[in-house]
Amino acid sequence: MQMNRFLKHVLTADALSCLGMGAVLAAAAEPLAGLFGLSPNLAFGAGLALLPIGLFILIVARREAVRPMFVYAIIAGNVLWVAESGVVATTSPAITLLGTVFVLAQAAIVAVVTMLETVGVMRARQASALGA
Repeated sequence: MQMNRFLKHVLTADALSCLGMGAVLAAAAEPLAGLFGLSPNLAFGAGLALLPIGLFILIVARREAVRPMFVYAIIAGNVLWVAESGVVATTSPAITLLGTVFVLAQAAIVAVVTMLETVGVMRARQASALGA
């Protein structure tokens, strides 16, 4: 699949947000966990997980052509992230109001990015089908 400019930009934004959030969560897990009422291990683990994910997304975003399965994997990962965020926000016994707002706000942003990535894939597939 040929990457279009729109999809490249959305994937790049996704990658940079993963890398930024990952760095912040990993570096400041203890104080953020206290503010959010979450386990420091959860914050640190999520931060560490986001770093290689962000790098993978950035590699995909920089390519001119990519196998669609890579973008679908990114979209699926984002859907799982949103779902898990909902679970964390509603089942964490000590989560604070700030923590709930943070978890749900970042999930909403990821959901929007995921929708934009889906639009980008549909545009790229349509362009490929038309031979553009």
